[in-house]
Amino acid sequence: MNTHLKTGQEGEEAARAFLHKKGYRILHSNWRFHHYELDIVAMDDEMLVVVEVKTRADDFLIAPDEAVDQKKMRRTITAADAYVRYFNLEMPVRFDIIALVKKGEGYQIDHYEDAFLPGVR
Repeated sequence: MNTHLKTGQEGEEAARAFLHKKGYRILHSNWRFHHYELDIVAMDDEMLVVVEVKTRADDFLIAPDEAVDQKKMRRTITAADAYVRYFNLEMPVRFDIIALVKKGEGYQIDHYEDAFLPGVR
């Protein structure tokens, strides 16, 4: 497996552990619908939380959270809409970003709640 994919997978594992420690209930990881994917779908009390995870090595050029551009937001919102419809859910949805930067054996983790809104379309 190439280093880029391994870094991403390890970052998603760290993000799931981080959310679990904060009391979130993880529903799905890497949920796919056609050519869309959601990194993490979790519950925070009665709120459905869709989390975009971005991981970087410590020598990054662009901060991980800055890599979530308008196009990525639109794709995430479309995938979340498919998720809600697929599971026939009626609850509020929040979009978060977890940005991870590898630091030695661990990660610096920044969690941005309500990072973007569905209105970016």
